[in-house]
Amino acid sequence: MEHVHLAVEEEDLYSGYNDYNPTFDSEELENDVGFLQAVRTSHGRRPPMTAKFPGTAIGARPLASSFGSRIPMVSSMGRPMTGAVQDGAARPMTAVRAAGYTSTLTRGTNFDPLGQSRGPAPPLETRSEDTPEEKIKILEKKVNDLLEESCMAQSMGAIQLALEKAKEAGRKERILVRQREHNGNADINVDLTYSVLLNLANQYANNEMYPDALRSYQVIVKNKMFSNAGRLKVNMANIYFKQKNYPKAIKFYRMALDQISNAHKEMRIKIMQNIGVVFVRIGQYSDAITSFEHIMSESPNIKTGFNLILCYYAIGDKERMKKAFQKLISVPLGIDDEDKYIPSNDDTESNMVIEAIKNDKLHQMERNLKVLAEKYIMTSAKLIAPAIETSFATGFDWCVDMVKSSQYVELANDLEINKAITYLRQKDFNQAVETLKTFEKKDSRVKSAAATNLSFLCFLEKDYDQADRYSDLAMNADRYNPAALINKGNTVFVKQDYEKAAEFYKEALRNDSSCTEALYNLGLTYKKLSRLEDALDCFLKLHAILRNSSQVMYQLAHLYELLEDPQQAIEWLIQVISVTPTDPHALAKLGELHDSEGDKSQAFQYYYESFRYFPSNIDVIEWLGAYYIETQFCEKAIQYFERATLIQPTQVKWQLMVASCYRRSGNYQKALDTYKDIHSKFPENVECLRFLVRLCTDMGLKEVQEYATKLKKVEKMKELREQRVKSGREGSGRGRREGSAGSAGKDSSHSSSSTKGERLSAKMRSLPSSAEPYEASSPKEIDASYVDPLGPQMERPKTGARRRVDDDDFADEELGDDLLPE
Repeated sequence: MEHVHLAVEEEDLYSGYNDYNPTFDSEELENDVGFLQAVRTSHGRRPPMTAKFPGTAIGARPLASSFGSRIPMVSSMGRPMTGAVQDGAARPMTAVRAAGYTSTLTRGTNFDPLGQSRGPAPPLETRSEDTPEEKIKILEKKVNDLLEESCMAQSMGAIQLALEKAKEAGRKERILVRQREHNGNADINVDLTYSVLLNLANQYANNEMYPDALRSYQVIVKNKMFSNAGRLKVNMANIYFKQKNYPKAIKFYRMALDQISNAHKEMRIKIMQNIGVVFVRIGQYSDAITSFEHIMSESPNIKTGFNLILCYYAIGDKERMKKAFQKLISVPLGIDDEDKYIPSNDDTESNMVIEAIKNDKLHQMERNLKVLAEKYIMTSAKLIAPAIETSFATGFDWCVDMVKSSQYVELANDLEINKAITYLRQKDFNQAVETLKTFEKKDSRVKSAAATNLSFLCFLEKDYDQADRYSDLAMNADRYNPAALINKGNTVFVKQDYEKAAEFYKEALRNDSSCTEALYNLGLTYKKLSRLEDALDCFLKLHAILRNSSQVMYQLAHLYELLEDPQQAIEWLIQVISVTPTDPHALAKLGELHDSEGDKSQAFQYYYESFRYFPSNIDVIEWLGAYYIETQFCEKAIQYFERATLIQPTQVKWQLMVASCYRRSGNYQKALDTYKDIHSKFPENVECLRFLVRLCTDMGLKEVQEYATKLKKVEKMKELREQRVKSGREGSGRGRREGSAGSAGKDSSHSSSSTKGERLSAKMRSLPSSAEPYEASSPKEIDASYVDPLGPQMERPKTGARRRVDDDDFADEELGDDLLPE
């Protein structure tokens, strides 16, 4: 205690703080040999410290100095702990050691007040996964993840992947159940098991693995732990319906209906609707009517009302059909008025809201529901109109009156137009026109539709003036009606004002860029104007829209032929054949192109296929006969010329060709009989008489003198006729006509009997003459001509004469906006 300074009242309380033990003088430590040796080695290490005073962590700790003596430290031996007051102590003791130093000196310790030399903190202890509870939780998470992946795969259309994930979830769930049983845990996650089984059954059903799906549903239904599992019998009934096992489907629908309480009214209604549909499938209309009538009395809807009308129509109950139609048009749709989507001019905020909801999902759903309701009403009216009254017109008028007094007033005009279309189906054109004319004083939309159809009808009847008038009326009522513009362009087209027609077609395309009729007709117009590149561009664009249109591909082939690119024309015609392999005109055109390219064998193949599908094309028959004569198979050529004789019995040249083939093949007797038969039908034919004279002379027949006399008489009459014609031409001053007399190698009636559309091919086929008898007066050339596959009508604009009218057309109200060409 000699080193402890006690404070007295006379002394300064803060005196002595500048006095310190020379041991703590650090300025001379680098010269202290003993200190340096103690730092480098274990020399002078202090003994273990023991507590000296109670309540302190460290007792007396002598500090080794360079002098070798151990001087007890005042701070550790002489004074009490900071904060403690001993007897007689006037104040607490304060520390005098520097910050950062500890009371324990360790060999080699550096200054490290933040403890950075100890390295990073050790990682947190991981939770042990060996415990049963942790294993069960991990398995549950895996099962839930697999369920979620399966559902996501199904939503993206990957049903096979969804099934695999569902199976994997089922395996994991069974492992989870066994793990719980092994641990003696009786608590089973019923919801998880139900979800796994239900998802697996649904995925089996989506993959059309119906037996497996039924087994999975059966497992759920028989398990008493699952509440409300009986509802899944609806799913089982749906599978039986898909399998066309209708009795079992009805059984399970009824079982599901029994297990669903009356609180779930909507679900019960849907099940009863399914039961009614199944009864319709098996033809039990009375049972189906019972189900549908109950639904219409409890919760009426459009689809059930339509099905009820169909059932009444099937059993032929006229009065109940009327009542059902009235119920159908009175079904509330629950759709707000369209006026709420019309923005007002004042409220900017309301206008922004209306603009936002104008085309949202809800409004789209409302529009779709309204369109579906109108479709069912229109179909029902067209179905029952001929059945509910004595005549179709009376029944349709009743339906129109009912619709006018309902919420579907706008459909009345559409029904009237459909009435006119029905008249067209019945080929009662006068009634159709009269019905359409009643719309001339209606509102603009209906007037435009009616006038468009009237213009279309007049165009088909070739009353182009009336067609033009009605097309103008349709355009005045609705200038943006593309069908009206097309009809107007058609009327101008037939008047050969192609530039003006092109302008109308272009305007129709500006109003409706997807109007294929306008684009097709524009291409035809450019072709008439010899703007082949522009026409080609139109038809290429049209081909991009109508990929399988044989008419468009044929037009492309024809354009490439006009552009003198036969290879491209052949490629497009091959595409035509791939779409319509039985088109004889396209096959004949391919034969003509190959013939012009010099490929006779390929040309023969296509001509022969064309003859198989259409054996009445005289040009194909002529080419095939000429081909067989050229290849020295005259016997085969006979059947083709005989067929030509049947098609054109008044044309003598085909019969002469038959006789010529008999001569070439050496069958002179048959040739003689044929010439005699020709002479009996055409007694003034010089060609036939010449061959008869020659044949009779070579065969030594007695008739030779008779035929020679007839030949001279006919030739003399022929000369007199020519002289009269020549003198008549000179007297009247008219232009010279082509005479009817042929050369020595030509039939006199050949040129006068040629039909319109025949033309000589590029290469004439000459027949061998020097090595065979009787060739001096036989025809030396045979033309294999080709008539345009679609004839002169190919260049007519699209009007829709071949268009099939179906139910979808009725909603469009117009016949002229999607019409096919002739």
